[in-house]
Amino acid sequence: MTALLEIRDLRAEIGGRKILNGLDLTVNKGEIHAIMGPNGAGKSTLSYVLAGKPGYEITGGQVLFNGEDLFEMSPDERAAKGVFLAFQYPLEIPGVATLTFLRAALNAQRKKRGEEELSSPDLLKRVRELAKKLGIDPEMLRRPLNVGFSGGEKKRNETLQMALLEPRLCVLDETDSGLDIDALKVVANGVNQLRSAERGMIVITHYQRLLDYIVPDVVHVLAAGRIVETGGKDLALQLEATGYAQYQNEAA
Repeated sequence: MTALLEIRDLRAEIGGRKILNGLDLTVNKGEIHAIMGPNGAGKSTLSYVLAGKPGYEITGGQVLFNGEDLFEMSPDERAAKGVFLAFQYPLEIPGVATLTFLRAALNAQRKKRGEEELSSPDLLKRVRELAKKLGIDPEMLRRPLNVGFSGGEKKRNETLQMALLEPRLCVLDETDSGLDIDALKVVANGVNQLRSAERGMIVITHYQRLLDYIVPDVVHVLAAGRIVETGGKDLALQLEATGYAQYQNEAA
């Protein structure tokens, strides 16, 4: 197994408040890792730190992405190298058509990699093919990005972005938040289509139900800023039955 992401003793804080307290995690190429845990455990912080969101201070530890120091890269460099964060609450951008946004994102990534920009006809063809696979109405591509979209449409749109950009590491931050069961199945199907031997995924969730559709290779419990238990899919079922109280006590 070749390690795609190696996190060693990661410590981070925001506004002087410690959130990650010595977190260790290795994601190999081809693997899907689920991270579960109570509110305030540090799950979203982990995703923001990996993506390079401003405001978080790294106070210790190391993160290697494909053997390179992730913290030496700016957020746009991380994106060009193949790090993708799917937000819990995708942003709305009034006045910017979804297709325009997708074109800008893809061509910015290609430019950063020293590749030629994709022509409008080629991009349109590719986006339409992906949209069809994900059950996205072509009309949605003309609408302002996420404006007036339902929760399911927003997450479907983000899955489309992910499919178009073809990241090496997908970090899904509570992608099941606010989805009904039909939308959840569509989004999970889109994520499953992206499974590959060269790609790794981190799926952050509170609930086991998402893992019925995106089946993880490994499940971790994050509590008080570090991983306190690791197991297989059965661990998620156990958490559903017993909750997180025992792990919060252990972490404390």
